[in-house]
Amino acid sequence: MAEAEAPSPAIYIPDEWSEAAAAIAHGSVAPPPPTALVCGAKNCGKTTFSRHLLNVLLRRYKRVAYLDTDVGQPEFTPPGFLSLTIVDKPTPDLTIPCLKTPERCFFFGDISAKRDPAAYLKCIYALYDYFCKGHRSLNSKEDTAVVGLPLVVNTPGWVKGVGYDVLVKTLRYVSPNHVVKINISAESKNLPPGHFWLDEDYDETVHLIEIKSARQDSFNRSVLTQKDAHLLRDMRITAYFRQCFPNSSNITKIKELAHALASHPPYEVPISSIKIKHLHCQVL
Repeated sequence: MAEAEAPSPAIYIPDEWSEAAAAIAHGSVAPPPPTALVCGAKNCGKTTFSRHLLNVLLRRYKRVAYLDTDVGQPEFTPPGFLSLTIVDKPTPDLTIPCLKTPERCFFFGDISAKRDPAAYLKCIYALYDYFCKGHRSLNSKEDTAVVGLPLVVNTPGWVKGVGYDVLVKTLRYVSPNHVVKINISAESKNLPPGHFWLDEDYDETVHLIEIKSARQDSFNRSVLTQKDAHLLRDMRITAYFRQCFPNSSNITKIKELAHALASHPPYEVPISSIKIKHLHCQVL
């Protein structure tokens, strides 16, 4: 049993959220372990719920896989990456960003999938295939405690237009047995009701859980947390590159990081070993 999640002073986890996480973690004792995909409008609480769900799953499982498809606000990596991370310890405080070394990741090179949705989906498919091969293989000779990992899939808040199409394709490819849809009071910003990604004859084994955003105002309306996306991205980039320096280094801002990197001894490779690839267009 993993240690219980410590309360986060600035995070409110409503009973509805706790019940949803418990239903996913303890809903079935038969294999395979749960695959849960979390979706909803921008800043509705997807990442917070995903981290809470991770902690709840770690009370039952030794390790949990986390597939992060939000290239703009990733959970464990710098911006611009899609990643699969294996988590073995709970996150004590849900308000503190934490970097982890992913088991596998792809550099997408943008903070949104808008420029190249096809390449974005290709990365998601490859990460999920890698997860299935390494941690869900029925022919594996490893112990079931190792290969039978639950999976949490976090998604971006782009749920309209092309973003909606990308989400539907992701859902159909991953085929989760639990889908958590977080709704806000502004109905026009929510995803369609019901199993919107499936045909009329949908699989009844798919458990759709609809919950409300945790933040409410005095009129019981959902309050979207307005995040400074640029600041959060700068914080993650700074935290990532600070690993190049001693812990005593006082680097807290991008400018300080730039100066520190400029004075750091470079890693030298032969020019013949360098290959340049533009990720989202052809160079003529």
